[in-house]
Amino acid sequence: MNYGILNTLLYLVIIGIPALAQIKISSAYNKYKKINNSNGLSGFEVARKILDANGLENIYVVETKGNLTDHYDPTRKTIKLSTDIFHGETIAAASVAAHECGHAIQDKVGYVPMRIRSFLVPLVNLTSKLSWIIILIGIMTSILKLFTLGIVLISFGLVFQLVTLPVEFDASNRAKKELVRLNLLSSSENEGTKSMLWAAAMTYVASVLTSILEILRLIVMFNGNRR
Repeated sequence: MNYGILNTLLYLVIIGIPALAQIKISSAYNKYKKINNSNGLSGFEVARKILDANGLENIYVVETKGNLTDHYDPTRKTIKLSTDIFHGETIAAASVAAHECGHAIQDKVGYVPMRIRSFLVPLVNLTSKLSWIIILIGIMTSILKLFTLGIVLISFGLVFQLVTLPVEFDASNRAKKELVRLNLLSSSENEGTKSMLWAAAMTYVASVLTSILEILRLIVMFNGNRR
């Protein structure tokens, strides 16, 4: 087997998958950020209505810098929305704001995968920093046990991403239900929300596939070095 060619092919696929996923989410976002929602609600107002309807008056909704930097901070009980989402009165703004509210609701009800993900964060932060250093040392010194250890440490990141999948899909499902339940968007606008949130979810699927292929590529490198 030509390990060099296989390694190159895997590398190209690893680059291609997240790029395609990013193109998909960018396309959906650019489409729906140009379409105003019929109720004239900003992302902030959508978030506030969903939170208040779920007894989450204690959750703050604030503006943050960047593009699509929106996230829920469970430690500070704060939803941070990027400028376009915070002020925008578009389908995209409502969709993203509702999704982040989905995470806040998960936090309130003690959604298990979210708790597991939060528990894994410090471990993954540590292993992600160490893994490539250990792999590099293993390559430079030809100590294959170090190379193997590096692959094992990288696998913690894959576990984290696998746990993230149900968290993100569930948040999107909660978002869609809340938008319908509170009549924040019309039925046709809710179809736009489904398209956009699906595209966003695919970026997480792409991350999982990329990590699996990256680990496979490292194993190919490992076998090539052993030869």
